[in-house]
Amino acid sequence: MAASSKPTDESSHDALPNHQDFDSMLSDAKFTADTRTDLYDRSLTSRRYALAGVACSSIFSCLCTVAGIVTLANQGILGVTTIIMVPSSDTQSSLQAEILSLALNLIVTLCTESIGFVHGISLHSALASESRLRFNADLRLLTAARGWYNPNGAIFNGISAVLLIISYCSASLVICIDASLPHCSFAIAGIPVLVLGVSLLLQVVIALSGMHAVKILTWSSSPFDLTAALVHHMQLTPATLQCMRHVSDLDTYGGPAKPSGIQPSAWHAHPSIRKVVIFLWVIVAACAGWAALVMYIWDRFQHSDTDVVFGSGSALTQHTWSFFPNEKSTYIWYKSSGRMLFSWVNMALIQGPLTLGLHCSELIANVIRDERQWRCATGREGLRILTNPVKTIFTHPICLILFVAKPFLHWMFGLAFNLRDNAIEGSLNSLKVNMFAAQIWNLCIALFIFACFFTFVALRRPRGPQPAAYGHLQTLANLVDEWSPVMWWGHKEDGIPYCHAGTSDHPLPDVKMDCVYAGSGAGSLVARELYPR
Repeated sequence: MAASSKPTDESSHDALPNHQDFDSMLSDAKFTADTRTDLYDRSLTSRRYALAGVACSSIFSCLCTVAGIVTLANQGILGVTTIIMVPSSDTQSSLQAEILSLALNLIVTLCTESIGFVHGISLHSALASESRLRFNADLRLLTAARGWYNPNGAIFNGISAVLLIISYCSASLVICIDASLPHCSFAIAGIPVLVLGVSLLLQVVIALSGMHAVKILTWSSSPFDLTAALVHHMQLTPATLQCMRHVSDLDTYGGPAKPSGIQPSAWHAHPSIRKVVIFLWVIVAACAGWAALVMYIWDRFQHSDTDVVFGSGSALTQHTWSFFPNEKSTYIWYKSSGRMLFSWVNMALIQGPLTLGLHCSELIANVIRDERQWRCATGREGLRILTNPVKTIFTHPICLILFVAKPFLHWMFGLAFNLRDNAIEGSLNSLKVNMFAAQIWNLCIALFIFACFFTFVALRRPRGPQPAAYGHLQTLANLVDEWSPVMWWGHKEDGIPYCHAGTSDHPLPDVKMDCVYAGSGAGSLVARELYPR
């Protein structure tokens, strides 16, 4: 029977003879707990969902490509294809066009998320094979495996990032209105829908190439399945005497520790999160600067005779402010007939930071999701390792918010900056570039709220003595000493001078805040070091 523990003072965890002796203990000690990592879930269900999503994305991209080719063949380079006729007023037709555009942005988000899931899983396995995988969540398009020709390498990740930007830019340009018919007619612009289809198809090809280039350890998005898989395949080794050390402690001298009533925030735990939060606020500031610049140009060129840029509409006031552009909106515009590629590049350069910012926000959402899942281990129902990738989006509020924000913010960008013009007799008569001041300010306000929310989430510190992991694989391997489909974390064993905390397949008592914890067998290791034979 284990001896009961006694409260120790703050320095009791430094009772080892010296620093070198402690290091020798760490190197000589063996991980003796029953890990049962062979039970990790390879998540073939997630694989089926992912491949089904990629298949649907491939079908949609092929349909867009075919529609674009047919339109260009029949109507020419600026051709459009009428798809629906609805008797309505000009205001109603504009609103219906924007709703269709929002729906298209949502479809693009579904496609890119499905493709991104497959790419992220293959990238995990590629980084693990190189012993470079640290967290379950990372910046997918900004983290690369080694090798110039590796589908998970830097070159193809960069291409994927560009294709992602092009996908959202194209989606904002596909739907237009054919003004040559007596009734409101929605049409599909040939070039944008073709580019949308090709960009999605290339992303599918890159994701599938990355999947076939590596051996996938598990298709699960759970950090626990990934950790168990790495431990099982001996690509990750649990460290001893670390059962009360959170992720931020790993960079310092580790060892026995007392429980802490509050844990570090994701901002301090994951180095990339700080960069993401700063980048979000840079986007907000840039959007505000863009709106101010448009208002300055409008004021300067409103009554100008220049044929380069024009200022139209009324002055921006409380009465002229609106969510949708209208005849009273403050905006600047210029014609771009024959210069579609130039205007498209301008749009991509402006929309690119927004696309990358939303992509980088996935890191915060996924890290917080992983931590919330881990903290279920001290709840009444325990931690359930098995996860459904589709259910995860709708059961974790932050993931759902990000999923909704992606198409919505891209749609709002399309309201603020667009290249659309009414088609006449099956062709875009001229390409008109519009920048609406009020809609840019609306986008800036939405981005400000978005950045505030994700900053708050990143800075929030979890309460309770359970060490924070934030999906850090080495930390989870140190904290989880018994693997089971449902796990609880808590106090497991009394000892002198150290107690042991860990996981079990049944509820455990709370840890003792006045005791020092080191791990299973720590007491015998100390006794052997202090009283050698």
